This record gives sequence, structure tokens and C-alpha cells, in this order.
Amino acid sequence: MTIAVDFDGTIVRHRYPAIGEEIPFATQTLRMLIEERHQLILWTVREGQLLDDAVEWCRERGVEFYAVNRDFPEEDVSKNMHFSRKLKVDLWIDDRNVGGLPDWGTIYNMIHNHKTYEEVLTEQLNPSAVEMKPRKKWWQF
Repeated sequence: MTIAVDFDGTIVRHRYPAIGEEIPFATQTLRMLIEERHQLILWTVREGQLLDDAVEWCRERGVEFYAVNRDFPEEDVSKNMHFSRKLKVDLWIDDRNVGGLPDWGTIYNMIHNHKTYEEVLTEQLNPSAVEMKPRKKWWQF
């Protein structure tokens, strides 16, 4: 899965232009996702030295992104000036989504176990209400 990840407010606390303190378990979770062969793209408003500092901050913590502010490492963004800069990803992890940023354990649970936010919340809020999905027999399709 290709996943876009914001930096300020998502990996670290908002302290822009400085780099804030890490949000608990952010880099640990990102390393686990990389180990599971997900392609992570850092997608941030930072540019220039501020961007370089953010990438280095992540690298020092063992998080190497597949690409930074582009769909793939070799993409020449200067040739895409007339096109939308919307990434072609499967998932976005960003603190600016509706409802805010779930904790990184919840994020990992959703991605690793292919669950929706609704499913995870239902399990967390009322575990006994979670319906067990009937298992299909081997001959059922």
C-alpha cells in the first residue's frame, strides 16, 4: 500500500518552523509499516532547508521515505506545474482530517488489520457489540 504521511501535527507536534517533539509511537509505527513493505511518502508543506531538516530528523529515527513531496523518487515535479499535485496514494495519515488524528496504535491497527476507523472505534468502545463475521466454508465463494 502507498501511504502519504504529513509531518507537522502528525509525526511531530506543531512547532513550525521548528521541529516539535515526536508524537508518541509515530516513528516506531512508521518503521513497522516500512518493514511490512508499505511505501511511505512524506507529504508536507515544508520546503528547502526546513524540508531537509524534517527528512533528516526522520532518517535519524530509522524512517526512510519512499519519496518526499512526490509520487515516486524520480518524479520531476517541475514538469507537473500545470497538473494537480494530489498524490496517487491508497491512504493519507494527516492530523487535518475530519475527526483529527487517531493515536498511532489505532492507525497501525487499521492498516495492518485492514479495518475501518468505524470498526476500530466499535471494538474499542464496546468490544462485546462487535459482531463475529461467520467464516465461509472452503466450498463457498
